[in-house]
Amino acid sequence: MFEPRPSQKEILAYTGGYMGISAVPGSGKTHTLSALTAGIIGSGVLLEDQEVLVVTLVNSAVTNFSRRVELFLKDTGTLPGFQYRVRTLHGLANDIVRERPALCGLSSEFTILDEQETGRVIRQSAAAWLQTHATEMEKYLSPTLSAGSLSKARQQDLPKLVQEMATAFIRTVKDRRLTDEQVAEIGQQARLVGMDALVVCTGIYADYERALNYRNALDFDDLIRNALAALHSDQSLLERLRHRWPYILEDEAQDSSLLQQEILRLLAGEPGNWVRVGDPNQAIYATFTTANPAYLRGFMQMEGVIARDLPESGRSTASIIELANHLVTWTREMHPNLEAREALEIPLIHPVPAEDASSNPDDSRTIIRLLDKKLSPDEELERIVDSLTTWLPQNQQRTVAVLSSLNEHLENLAEKLRARKIPVVELLRSTSSSRLAARRISAWLSFLADPRNSQKMVAAFLAWRNVEEDSSQAVVRACATLLRKCLKTEEYLFPQIVNWLEQQPLASQPEMELLLLDFRTYAVKMLKVSDLPVDELTISLASTLFTEPADLAVGFKLAGILRTSAQLYPAWRLPDMSLEAASFAEGRKFSGFSEDDTGFDPGQHRGKVVLATIHKAKGLEWDRVYLSSLNNYDYPSGAEGDMYKGEKYFLRNQLNLQAEVLHQLQLALDGREDEYFEGLAGMEDRKQYIRERLRVLYVGITRAREELLLSWNSGKRGTSNEAVALTELKDHLVQRDMIPGGSTR
Repeated sequence: MFEPRPSQKEILAYTGGYMGISAVPGSGKTHTLSALTAGIIGSGVLLEDQEVLVVTLVNSAVTNFSRRVELFLKDTGTLPGFQYRVRTLHGLANDIVRERPALCGLSSEFTILDEQETGRVIRQSAAAWLQTHATEMEKYLSPTLSAGSLSKARQQDLPKLVQEMATAFIRTVKDRRLTDEQVAEIGQQARLVGMDALVVCTGIYADYERALNYRNALDFDDLIRNALAALHSDQSLLERLRHRWPYILEDEAQDSSLLQQEILRLLAGEPGNWVRVGDPNQAIYATFTTANPAYLRGFMQMEGVIARDLPESGRSTASIIELANHLVTWTREMHPNLEAREALEIPLIHPVPAEDASSNPDDSRTIIRLLDKKLSPDEELERIVDSLTTWLPQNQQRTVAVLSSLNEHLENLAEKLRARKIPVVELLRSTSSSRLAARRISAWLSFLADPRNSQKMVAAFLAWRNVEEDSSQAVVRACATLLRKCLKTEEYLFPQIVNWLEQQPLASQPEMELLLLDFRTYAVKMLKVSDLPVDELTISLASTLFTEPADLAVGFKLAGILRTSAQLYPAWRLPDMSLEAASFAEGRKFSGFSEDDTGFDPGQHRGKVVLATIHKAKGLEWDRVYLSSLNNYDYPSGAEGDMYKGEKYFLRNQLNLQAEVLHQLQLALDGREDEYFEGLAGMEDRKQYIRERLRVLYVGITRAREELLLSWNSGKRGTSNEAVALTELKDHLVQRDMIPGGSTR
């Protein structure tokens, strides 16, 4: 039974108007909003054709909200499932556009591209543009690059960077609601004044939009701006939706964009009933997105808005709460970079009252440890694995997570943990097992597309035997070495005049000969069916390569994705499909294929190590949390010697071209192109990034209930140092006698 605290009671007493709520981590904001939704429904103020509209950030939160609202309605004897609607912003925008697609110039059969499909189209548009305009980007390359670095920059780094630039540019253009004609005009003017990055992105934008139009498709940003356009252009539609949703409750409002705020403001009306809850201290999605916590701050300061706080949290021990609060107060008052001091805000976190049903964990259980020795990334991971090896056997009923900012860092940790037989749950872009399954299928598709290539044949052989798990690795690797010497694969696979296998001296190696014969039989079988539709071919491969249910599920999921790709891109052939499969092997996420898509519950994984980025960990909690890689590269402070991820080594003056192109766009819109000075945008972006990284650290600390372990590493080049914020936390803990000075505890 939900027993609200005094601060929660103030919110549940809401009857109407604009209200803004600042909620600290672990304050129960989702529970409170769910109770408020049920309370509004139970009060009888809604007509039969009306609903409470709840808008949240991600799909998993939709499921979570719906479940909790239903429980509250059951407790009150109200029939669940009616008079409320929970939507992400994109789901809401889709609802609005589907009401009147013709208002947006769309046919009723339009399709919506998800983020992965959008990324693929942008990647293709960027690659096509680079093929014909490479010189415009090469102007930005550093003149000091070695021949090897220059080759790598051209083949790998530039294509990836151009895609990142174009993605940020397209999102911004659509958030500003610019027309295709306006973007084209900006591109023409940019060429005249030498804003090369802007020329690049306007060109890719035009190609990208043509690709969407060809597919009669919208991306998520189109959905939002078209929804807003529909509300502005059709008063009858707006009035109908206002009647349908007389109460709007918005969760995670710190991550709201300008267009999201405008859509909800229009739907709520003035005066209207609009409740916005969020925590500006957890705004960690702002870099190169259109989200900005300033929108929530501005809303809460508006005249007539009811301002409320949810400052109590029962999640963590008092000492962990005090550490998170110290990060806030130190940042606001003492951070050496004055421009970083606005990163974190009041209210501070307060423990819940002692009599609260959800009281804080006993502070005597608090463990806070710092590994302050300089270690390489690999050494840091080994120390974490050692710690978990000792801790887990005695704590099988407790939850634990290792958090970092880097997927790659955690993927490496997953391999080390599995090597020690430690159970792992990966809340990453993809799991290591799904990546391996996709890698094996990709290797076969690539070989079937080019069977004369001996290197691809070797990759297919290793995928067939799954050499990463095979107990006879020596024999498998010996066979692979031999196959690499087969220059004419047809003499091995389809021997007629020349039988390559018979020419090899294998009389003393019967295991090798038998393995190579078996592989030849399987390879010939698959080559004979390689003209099947790609989804059927993929299912056939999965059915014969895999025995584990999870791997088979990946194969069937990948088959469905490739079938969709074949429909969207009729010109694609097997080589294209193998590259598409390879993108999942490299870490691309299978949408709708993880607990993260439907709601992740750490309590379901007791005695296992959960690996997650801090962004993925938002909203979750564990008994024990390791925060890793807390160095001055992942968490810069603006100090001399700090390096920044957006500033690329292969560009002249290590420019941040994503920041540069958005700055160039703003100047073009303002008609101030003559004020452009290269490099200033990067300096401004550093400030925003430093502030965001402080919020990321705050989110990481507040995931821990009882135990928190902090560590850092020297980075790939061995030049990174301990983050300034980590040094401050360590000094603070030493002063409070929570750890001995200068030692690891």
